[in-house]
Amino acid sequence: MHSLLALLLLLLPWRSSAVEGDGFCSIPQSIMQTRSRPLYWKVTNPTLSPSHLQDLPGFTRSVYKRDHAVITPESYVFSPLPDWVNTLGAYLITPAMGAHFVMYLAKMQVKSKSALPPQDVERFLFVVQGSAVLKNDSGISHELPVDSYAYLPANYKHSLESDDTVTVVIFERRYVSLENHYPEPVFELRKLLPASAPYDFNIHIMDFQPGEFLNVKEVHYNQHGLLLLEGQGIYRLGDSWYPVQAGDTIWMAPFVPQWYAALGKTPTRYLLYKDVNRSPL
Repeated sequence: MHSLLALLLLLLPWRSSAVEGDGFCSIPQSIMQTRSRPLYWKVTNPTLSPSHLQDLPGFTRSVYKRDHAVITPESYVFSPLPDWVNTLGAYLITPAMGAHFVMYLAKMQVKSKSALPPQDVERFLFVVQGSAVLKNDSGISHELPVDSYAYLPANYKHSLESDDTVTVVIFERRYVSLENHYPEPVFELRKLLPASAPYDFNIHIMDFQPGEFLNVKEVHYNQHGLLLLEGQGIYRLGDSWYPVQAGDTIWMAPFVPQWYAALGKTPTRYLLYKDVNRSPL
């Protein structure tokens, strides 16, 4: 068998454009649809590999360091989300670890309803299980099934409601205003946030075929928050190398060296937060 590096092919042109800004790389739907379980099933039904580690007392793959963290599902701690109705949440990335944003999972139950974020805080949500309805104070509603998302500007009145079980990954940060630029709400299926100046962060959906890898060993001032939705591989963070799989969360501080290779037998897809369009000063 050839060496691992021989298997790691150079990324196709669409991969490079995604890293630079387009953000969404499309795997042929014929590949993504050949599954026996629902889309993103492993995010809400995580497994450990090898299987004999699943019940090992005290074992976790989670790691927290000064400039990065890998938080794996066996370490998620859920508790009632303040002011939400019938919803449990697990905060995975917060300012307590050095991040300037929060990332959390919200598990909504029957007849559940979200609360508003704090004053001047913007919100992005992405549905990984079930279907919810997003409403604003004008009575306009949007159905959000699995694989869809919404961006809500700071101080935008809204609620997310569900009559069934729904799991949502949510990013929130205090909006950094820019004179004469005002973001608009976005409710979309398979489309990124606009790359224009009013938006101070973006969300990328990155797809890799088995054997593909990032063509840049990145070191930059931006922070990242990441949730693996599909597949598995190796993530380099600083001087450490971590096996990761669907359901894992990663935080990357500014300037931590970072690199990913998809090494499983199935495609990788991950959701990636990145702050943009603002000076680091």
